[in-house]
Formats: sequence, C-alpha cells, structure tokens
Amino acid sequence: MMTETRSHATNPWLPRFFRIAKITHEATAISTYELVGDDATASPACAFLPGQFNMLYLPGFGEAAISISSDSECTDSLSHTVRVVGNVTRALARLGVGDQVGLRGPFGSAWPIDECRGCDLVIACGGVGLAPLRPVIYHVLRHREHFGRVHLLYGARTPNDLLYTNEYDAWRSAGVEVNVTVDLGDEDWKGRIGVVPMLMDRLRLDAAQTRLFTCGPEVMMRYVVFETLARQVRPEHVFMSMERNMNCALGFCGHCQLGPAFVCKDGPVFTYPQLAPYLRVEDF
Repeated sequence: MMTETRSHATNPWLPRFFRIAKITHEATAISTYELVGDDATASPACAFLPGQFNMLYLPGFGEAAISISSDSECTDSLSHTVRVVGNVTRALARLGVGDQVGLRGPFGSAWPIDECRGCDLVIACGGVGLAPLRPVIYHVLRHREHFGRVHLLYGARTPNDLLYTNEYDAWRSAGVEVNVTVDLGDEDWKGRIGVVPMLMDRLRLDAAQTRLFTCGPEVMMRYVVFETLARQVRPEHVFMSMERNMNCALGFCGHCQLGPAFVCKDGPVFTYPQLAPYLRVEDF
C-alpha cells in the first residue's frame, strides 16, 4: 500500500449525502459531477489524497467505486468523472443539479507525490484513466517548483472521447508537456494518431530522475511500463492504478482480489514490483 488511507470520522459503511452542484459533460457517456455537502461534515469529507476513490451510492441501485478527479487542496467540493457502464452509473446519469448522491470514502492508496519531489514525472493514461491523475496535475501546478520536467501522455479512442480538453492550454502554460493521441482521428483532428505507448518514443528521459504514474486500460499500462523499464527507469519508480471490481472498499467482499492483495484496500495505486507477477498473465 502506497499511502495510508485517511481515517473516517464516521462509520465507513454509512454514506453521507452530498448535493450535485454542477454537471459537466466531458465526452461520450462521460460526465463530471461536482458534489457539495450542506452541513458541518462537508469539508472533512472532501479531504482526500490524489489517487484515492469514493463509493457513490444511489438508493435502490447500489454503489460504485469512482476515482476523485478534483483538486485535493480544494475542500469545498468533490468532483467525480463518471463513465456510464452499469446500473448505478446509468441511474446517476439521470440525475440533475440539486439531486443527492450518497458517498463513502475516501478509500485506498494514493500516488506518492511527496516522495517524487525533485523528480521528473511521466503521467501516462488512457480514456477515463486521466480522471484519477487529474489531481496529480493540479498538485503539480500548485507546486511546480518542486518538480522537474512533467510529461502528460494521454490517449483516447477518438477526439470526442478526450477528457478535460479545455484545460490542456492552462496545463501547458504552467510547464506540463501535454502529448495527446487518438486511435481514430476525424477530418478536424490535427494531432497524433496511435496508442499511448507510442508517445514514449518522443521522450528523452533521465532514468534516475524519472517516476512513472499510469492508469487506463490494462493492455495500455503493460506496454507503457515495458517501454519505461526499457529506458532503465527503476521498477520501484513505476506506479500503476488498478481499478477493478471494487464492491465494498474495505477488503471484505473479495471481489477485487488480485493475487494476495485487494485492490480497494491495498491499492488502487501499486508499485510495478507488486504487480509484476501478474502483468504477463492472460486476463490477470
């Protein structure tokens, strides 16, 4: 486990209810929900570490594990970027501003940002995998002097599937090298065509100084990691977020077991050596 889970002031099984303050359509079937609390427990409940997740709960439908995608230093609200993939997320997509959502969390391990001060960062992600890394980018922007070169390598299936496109210019202006690619372009697309691991070819890395944070489709992460290790970056400096089958968030139900670990409790952020035995296993 990379970082201790924040302690809970209340029973971690019981959701606190938040109000939807804003809904931003990001891409096809993906929206960001800004949640605010209406009582004195709101600010403590909004405290989290980049990389952690919450369980969003809708009465009558259940709950789903969703990464927190907002700025960890802003404790007035929480944002979750949600893709419609199941019953809970379909029900959430039918809600509007002013409706309420239950929330448990935050849970899980975090990106080791403080340990990476003074280092170069490569942030590689695909699709909705940018959501749990967006808080890392916000942290870098707030503390830019504490990091070296910062590369964002991001890809999606089509230009319409890219997240947070209105923020890229601000990230570039703050010194983040933003590299974007898509699998399938259209007549208006002027950027790269290809998969995220191909973007590694454009980087000149200082292996001793580089730390990799990656999240996205598992096949993408495999090849990004292999490309990074081929450039002599140390395995313990490679960090991966695994978000799969998390049903209880407390390691009791066993749905997210991965080898001896539980993704919800021991992850979702792992080091490469923790996951290496499984990366070459089909359907690991």
